Amino acid sequence: MVLKLEALQPPGSFKIRGIGAACEQYAREGKKRFISSSGGNAGIAAAYAGKHLDVPVTVVVPETTSSRAIEVLELYDAEVVVHGPSWAEADEHARSLLDSTTAYIHPFDDPLLWSGYATMIDEVAQSGIRPDNIVLSVGGGGLLCGVFEGVQRNGWTDVNITAVETIGASSLEQSVRAGKQVELAAIDSIASSLGAKKVSEEAFLGAQRHNVDCIAVTDLEAVKACRRFLTDHRVLVEPACGAALAWAYKDDSMRLRNQTTLIIVCGGATTTPSQLLRWEQSLEEAER
Repeated sequence: MVLKLEALQPPGSFKIRGIGAACEQYAREGKKRFISSSGGNAGIAAAYAGKHLDVPVTVVVPETTSSRAIEVLELYDAEVVVHGPSWAEADEHARSLLDSTTAYIHPFDDPLLWSGYATMIDEVAQSGIRPDNIVLSVGGGGLLCGVFEGVQRNGWTDVNITAVETIGASSLEQSVRAGKQVELAAIDSIASSLGAKKVSEEAFLGAQRHNVDCIAVTDLEAVKACRRFLTDHRVLVEPACGAALAWAYKDDSMRLRNQTTLIIVCGGATTTPSQLLRWEQSLEEAER
């Protein structure tokens, strides 16, 4: 098993690869402000990029956003606006704030982002590793689209991809099963970074073109995987990342023995060890 430790990126997740590239592009075009809609790592990446590019950033977050995420956003001097019960409403409000001098930074559905995310596959290929299977978490589908682009340009089109969501945020898994894009009525998962009610069209179409297995795990499995990963590797990640790790920890000794599996540890800066413990205790109590 090979780990791509995107949790070690400066703002805490893989998002800086794509969002940083997009922000650089828009700054070159003369944009004077960035606006993002994200309750988590996309907004944090935009705030981090804006701070380093000396461009002010506004991040519109839904009401479900954790205090930890808002704290990190403000650490990077972002203006934080709380609006709406979910990302969809926050995103609509963010778009209403745009003007001709402002760049809109989509959290997942932008080819600029996908090209940035594909660089992690380039790096794995350059290291001489060719996996049989790539495992990643899926929210809106930006990372998945980046992996599609990365395997394509490295000639890995036969590599299997395992796309993992939590059950309460499984828009891709339900869409693939239905044969059409499905919009969830609501997000019912603590993995708020996976909280897109509808996966991007490119991610859905890509799942038809590539060898993709769609898996959904419980919130409790995702949280337990985060806690185990912290013990095993001393790296803290959030439940959105824990979804992919939960797949890896399930029956790992037999299932992974005869293949090279690349796990994208996408990271996440919006949780703490104490929060993971509280979630685990609460979810275990709910199951009793």
